[in-house]
Amino acid sequence: MKNRMRRLRLNANIREVFAETSLRKEDLIYPLFVKDGVNEVEEIKSLKGQKQYTVDRLDEVIKELKDLGICSVILFGVPEHKDACGSGAYAKDGVVQRAIRKIKEIDKDFIVIGDVCMCEYTDHGHCGILHGDYVDNDETLNYLAKIAVSMAEAGVDIVAPSDMMDGRVAKIREALDEAGYINVSIMSYASKFASNYYGPFRDAAGSAPSFGDRKQYQMDYRNKKEALREILSDVDEGADMLIVKPAMAYGDIMKLASEETNLPIVAYSVSGEYAMLYDAVANGLVKEDIIMETMLSFKRAGANLIITYFAKYLAERL
Repeated sequence: MKNRMRRLRLNANIREVFAETSLRKEDLIYPLFVKDGVNEVEEIKSLKGQKQYTVDRLDEVIKELKDLGICSVILFGVPEHKDACGSGAYAKDGVVQRAIRKIKEIDKDFIVIGDVCMCEYTDHGHCGILHGDYVDNDETLNYLAKIAVSMAEAGVDIVAPSDMMDGRVAKIREALDEAGYINVSIMSYASKFASNYYGPFRDAAGSAPSFGDRKQYQMDYRNKKEALREILSDVDEGADMLIVKPAMAYGDIMKLASEETNLPIVAYSVSGEYAMLYDAVANGLVKEDIIMETMLSFKRAGANLIITYFAKYLAERL
């Protein structure tokens, strides 16, 4: 037989040598929840194995990540105070700003990414400034720029706008440059869908909207061409990296972003994906190898980096 494909699958070493897709520890970004308070580490019930940390307790988790070979986190704030304009998101002493400074004190070279949004900080849970029931896009841009600059002042390496307002990448780039932070990168949530996979995160971050939904600004999950328009718009506005969120059901969008741009692609494997896989493995429905299989599917689709709650688990096995 001329073509015998099994020759390259005979044993583990041969399979490893000819593997086309790989995952490195450096490809993993760990989502980290930081809460107001003192000396607290709290389990997140909706995200088994995940925790919220007060700033003074970040030493232990950063040391753990470094020991595992993980070199980057994306920060989400869980503030005590919320108001209509999400002032805690851009406060100099905000929980994320303090966390950035703390991590940089621990290790100045550890990569810190700040999620730029308002939903965790507003008393209504929406991602911008409300006028009645409508999120005002252009007014919100001014606040997003303030958040990004405040994070840059604290020492952040990368800002990641997740709000999905039109024009936010250009507004943030302009604000960062004017403030002198020309080397702070923008990791744009270029295609963030109004998805049903986000439930556990909204519980963990206390960011569920108090009314309605986010479909007027997050993307319709039926639309692929619209996703490409969003992606190309963010490229044109100056994004340095592009996030596709969620990941598991959006491999086609990752592939599209990878083929249509020259920017690094980041797969955001969200809380619902984590919970589904975690529970399926814990209940013996599938083998835990499904976690690695899923992550490699994102890489195969074109992702360069992966934001995942499984980062520590994966790093232990790589």
